[in-house]
Amino acid sequence: MIALLDYGSGNLRSVHKALMAAGAQVRLAKSPAEIGDARGLVLPGVGAFDDCINAMQRQELLEASRSFIQAGRPFLGICVGYQALFERSEEFNSCAAGMGVFKGSVVRFPEGRGLKIPEIGWNQVKLTRPDCPLYRDIPDGSHFYFVHSFFPKPADDRIVATRTEYGEVFASSIWKDNVFATQFHPEKSQKVGLQLLRNFVALTAN
Repeated sequence: MIALLDYGSGNLRSVHKALMAAGAQVRLAKSPAEIGDARGLVLPGVGAFDDCINAMQRQELLEASRSFIQAGRPFLGICVGYQALFERSEEFNSCAAGMGVFKGSVVRFPEGRGLKIPEIGWNQVKLTRPDCPLYRDIPDGSHFYFVHSFFPKPADDRIVATRTEYGEVFASSIWKDNVFATQFHPEKSQKVGLQLLRNFVALTAN
């Protein structure tokens, strides 16, 4: 059973459907009690960093997510759910503190480089951690679907699993122990995205 955090994110339905297509049993969780004995936890997200953090705080999901991670159970953050793992964000003069699981800040793509912001569309991910179980049976250089104006800058490069170039090279996914997170949307990334979710589901069965 995988618990999918429901704090009002707009892409909840598509993530739910994709996880089920990947073979998971999925429980929507609006409270810590609904996370329960889940074997895996997924934090999806679209929209603003502060909206995500504040909604999770109101529903007491912030500390519950930290506790889940500390217990060693597999966790997957997607898009804003990836950004929420860090200490802070520059988004709209953000005031909310992130989960602080990892050190680092969420920053905006720089202006004046001819970039379209937000980045919307397919982009290539290059593996920096070929041993990352999330990318089993996914070729290096595969394309995933992105929608974002901001991205995390991890203080520790050792957690970076893939890098992607859009004006500059940024950490498009991370991995440390039981924690995985992607800036791209696997639920919108067709075959490679479904394979990535299958790999995560497989980790929850171990």
